[in-house]
Amino acid sequence: MSLFLKPFLFLYDTTLSLLLLLFNGWSLEDAAAAQQRLEADNNSAQSSEWFHMQYMWIKTRSVVLVPVFKCLVVMCLVLSIIVFFESFYMNFVILFVKLFRRKPHKVYKWEAMLADVEVGPDNYPMVLIQIPMYNEKEVYQLSIAAVCRLVWPSSRLVVQVVDDSTDPDVREGVDVEIAKWQSQGINIRCERRDNRNGYKAGAMKEALTHTYVKQCDFVAVFDADFQPEPDYLTRTIPFLVHNPEVALVQARWIFVNADKCLMTRMQEMSLNYHFKVEQESGSTRHAFFGFNGTAGVWRISALDAAGGWKSRTTVEDMDLAVRVGLHGWKFVYLNDLTVRNELPSKFKAYRFQQHRWSCGPANLFRKMTMEIIHNKRVSVWKKFYVIYSFFFVRKVAVHFLTFFFYCIVVPTSVFFPEIYIPSWSTIYIPSLITIFHTMATPRSFYLVIFWILFENVMAMHRTKGTWIGLLEGGRVNEWVVTEKLGDALKKKLLPVQRKSCYQRINSKEVMVGVYILGCALYGLIYGHTWLHFYLFLQATAFFVSGFGFVGT
Repeated sequence: MSLFLKPFLFLYDTTLSLLLLLFNGWSLEDAAAAQQRLEADNNSAQSSEWFHMQYMWIKTRSVVLVPVFKCLVVMCLVLSIIVFFESFYMNFVILFVKLFRRKPHKVYKWEAMLADVEVGPDNYPMVLIQIPMYNEKEVYQLSIAAVCRLVWPSSRLVVQVVDDSTDPDVREGVDVEIAKWQSQGINIRCERRDNRNGYKAGAMKEALTHTYVKQCDFVAVFDADFQPEPDYLTRTIPFLVHNPEVALVQARWIFVNADKCLMTRMQEMSLNYHFKVEQESGSTRHAFFGFNGTAGVWRISALDAAGGWKSRTTVEDMDLAVRVGLHGWKFVYLNDLTVRNELPSKFKAYRFQQHRWSCGPANLFRKMTMEIIHNKRVSVWKKFYVIYSFFFVRKVAVHFLTFFFYCIVVPTSVFFPEIYIPSWSTIYIPSLITIFHTMATPRSFYLVIFWILFENVMAMHRTKGTWIGLLEGGRVNEWVVTEKLGDALKKKLLPVQRKSCYQRINSKEVMVGVYILGCALYGLIYGHTWLHFYLFLQATAFFVSGFGFVGT
């Protein structure tokens, strides 16, 4: 038993000795004491230095950082109010439309086109249909077939495939498809050029210079993945025929692959709000909205009067709409007329698309502000609407607010507890705006949390694109055609492309996710609010996107 206790007695004696040394110190010789005093002096000097650094940090924080952060918070609060009232105003207009059934057919004259007994179909106007495409291997057959099935007298219809494709296989396939429909009596032809100057705008502008186009009154545009219903022309052209002041009739998009994955569901929610609220409110209240680049019919004389297609930005469609609108023409949006198309189901393709859709409008805003101000053809109210509502709020402020406030300022606020951010800006206003958005897609209401987090992630790319557009940075004119999968998506004919972990990583999303996660951990340890719950969710959304687990 004594042998068993000896090790524990040794540990007990050693521990007591160490404790005595710890509290009483060494007192064996003068040299050791002198060394101890020297170390104490050094520690004192270091402490003094540390206190000085601490003082400088506190001073810098109180004099510089806190006031700057407070200004940023105030700026974001002002933007929150601006964005909220813009959203509220548009939804109020939509409520007015629904309550009083103010449909375009009641506002504008509309009568169905009928063949004259004496002259036959010659009383129908000549319509040109343009299908711009660039290496659209998966979808060109869908769009050409859909357009060739449109109900309209064949003698009064010209189909023009504007093909900028560089892939020989695609060019050959397009030629075969055109020959097939020509053999069925359809007046369809293909126009190609030997360069890609101006991208889509350059191709469309050149295609309109052909001699046979001069006999056409109207031109309908369908991108390569769009499939209009057979009655599309019979429902849109009468607005242009019977209302000489109308230059554009735009249909609503619906999506054939909205249920493909969670990312496409999120896109559907955002785009439904754009069409059902933004476009319809603009058409109802101001007879103006942005042309969506496809699924619309133009009066060719209005295009010519405004200078036609221009390639100065990557949103040639919006550029054209603004210039035509400034000439006093009216636009009509038909919410009940839909055209099927495809959403990008790959995250990379969606990022490129959103960059173009945010960079282009901001750049156009920079280029056209003074032109709009000096315009003499439209009222001051319409000019204010275009500059403030159409451009500033919807194309600049909303992107900046979504990313900078909810992904930068709010997370950073955990380090500045003395600055109060009112709950109406972080809870009530965002909740109301979210409700406004989800009302456009009721079936996806249960996905609202995912939509909020994903929109905040995408706001980073939109904000970046907006700044590049405003400052005319290096990627201001970058044009990447959005990848479409067409039937290959449904039939699963696409080969599986395996990517390494490094290729899947999106560094920007990961970096923002790391920052928000750090803020969340700090808030969890030192904070006195429940903010860290939101921050953990938002950081997770950035990580999921950053590591490539979004889309197909």
